[in-house]
Amino acid sequence: MGADREGSARRRPARAVAYAACGAVVLAGCASMPDSGDLRDVESTPRQDTQVRVFAMPPQQDASSTEIVQGFLEALTSDDPNYDTARKYLTKAAAKTWQPESQAMVLANGPSIQTDPRPVNREGTNSITYTLQGSRVATVDAQQAYTPADGVYRRTVHLTRDAKSGQWRIDSLPQGVVMGKSDFQRNYTSVDKYYFASDTSAGETGQPVAVADPVFVRSLVDPTTQLVRSLLKGPTTWLGPVVRSSFPTGTALKKGVSGLTPDDQNQLTVPLNVKASRIGSAKCSEMATQLLFTLRNLTPTLDSVALQSVNGAHMCDVTEEEAEATAWRASTKRPDYLYFLDGKHRLVRMTTGGTGTSAVAVPGPFGAGTKPLRSVAVARDERTAAGVTSDGRTLYVTSLASDGSLGDAVLTSHGATEHDRLTAPSWDARGDLWVADRDPAKPQLYMLAQGVGQPVAVQIPELDGRIEDVRVAADGVRIALVVEKDGKQSLLVGRIERTKSDDQQEVSVLELRSATPGSEEVTAMSWAGDSRLVVVGREQGGVQQTRYVQVDGSTPDGPAPAALTGVLAIAASEDDRVPLVADSQDDGIVRLPSGDQWQKVVKDGSVPVYPG
Repeated sequence: MGADREGSARRRPARAVAYAACGAVVLAGCASMPDSGDLRDVESTPRQDTQVRVFAMPPQQDASSTEIVQGFLEALTSDDPNYDTARKYLTKAAAKTWQPESQAMVLANGPSIQTDPRPVNREGTNSITYTLQGSRVATVDAQQAYTPADGVYRRTVHLTRDAKSGQWRIDSLPQGVVMGKSDFQRNYTSVDKYYFASDTSAGETGQPVAVADPVFVRSLVDPTTQLVRSLLKGPTTWLGPVVRSSFPTGTALKKGVSGLTPDDQNQLTVPLNVKASRIGSAKCSEMATQLLFTLRNLTPTLDSVALQSVNGAHMCDVTEEEAEATAWRASTKRPDYLYFLDGKHRLVRMTTGGTGTSAVAVPGPFGAGTKPLRSVAVARDERTAAGVTSDGRTLYVTSLASDGSLGDAVLTSHGATEHDRLTAPSWDARGDLWVADRDPAKPQLYMLAQGVGQPVAVQIPELDGRIEDVRVAADGVRIALVVEKDGKQSLLVGRIERTKSDDQQEVSVLELRSATPGSEEVTAMSWAGDSRLVVVGREQGGVQQTRYVQVDGSTPDGPAPAALTGVLAIAASEDDRVPLVADSQDDGIVRLPSGDQWQKVVKDGSVPVYPG
């Protein structure tokens, strides 16, 4: 529970005394007790620098029941590591049973506080109930996983007045915390922790593939130690069925360890308990790699991670280069080329690192224009490409080599119109190809092993609507789908599970969840990071815009891409050093270098793609 005080301009003058008591803390950021007992909603803290510390004020002597509720809610938006000040607003019994880490409920604004009109008991004067209300935005569960939410939040808080001391305290309250959106943004930050795909290796390298698992940690409450503990506990429930951790079951930080920080050589040493004492060097390197990939989200300057046994002995260490040699991660793989179709529907490319505007045809049939194309996808190793013909009916896979041949179509749609046929294809790092057939008579998502195998019909039991676009994550265990129903297009992310039955591979996409809650139309999307997508669309009653979203439905920190009208297609790489590229209805192929404005590349071009 907590308070959101976003955009509030009304502050009572007497609060300045409480603010001054915060010492070096920025004055306007100090949570405080109100100066009188009248009932009012808890206000919202304006968005501040994330390094500003906010401290809670304990309850004042003879505070009214209203002041206790308001002070408690405000105390929960502070940077108190264990909520010790907040517990002072509770009775001793309630303080023991309250579990603030069990859930964080995020509301659009701070909770509205109302007195419950119903009598609680006959004593009346020593007991009172308040109701907290608001519009739900999201929840963060005990695993620190974010889930979008909607609807009305309504919970009660009960207070009693001690017969001897005469002090009001909360004796019954919901588990977890509740706060408004801006306080959540100030208190929490999203960080990816990394595991390995349980049945996926990257192409010819055979490396285990790292998979991002986003969680939210409290920004200024020892976030490094929080994140290490979260990683060691294992993946979130949603991702758990398709990933593995190299840490033995029960591995945890050595008892008493906190305040983990890199040394002056930018190395972080992580002391582990006895469960990690009997591991080989290869397993140890994988464990250190998971930690390094995870912690560099919080500390980009971190150079290496060392593991230490329970008795203080050095176990192993890995540098960034060694970690990348141990496991494959999409965001560290910079593509060589940007690809798109020219005016003659041939596949052309240009280098990703340059600023030029000239493109050349790719080697092989797609570059020669043997079959005019409508959409394409280039494999992660940039040696193979898949293309859908201009009528949307057939899918071909061919080598990007001068001696490559087109061969036979690997999939054919029988849809009556172009719009009822094949979507653009998409590759994962293991070399599997994904595409959807939009034929109303037989709509189906397909996976072709290594791009040449027999198409496998993918089961999606929760799908409600027709797939309009497909983008599989590089890790091969997550997939983004644009799904149309009743004229609305939404972006859903699902978990890919592969099983074998009688030597036949079965593939399913399970637990679909929205990455764009509130959107009415999604017209284009692309993976733009290990757990981030770039999306073109609009909300109800709004205009088209381009923005970034996380796979869990949250909005990442940082600015959205510069505005661009008439976007027909968007292309991004998981490596954020590579420019965003779009197909604009007015300007053709355009690109967005980091920190710059959109630049024209080629007027006569369409459907830009990076490998994947």
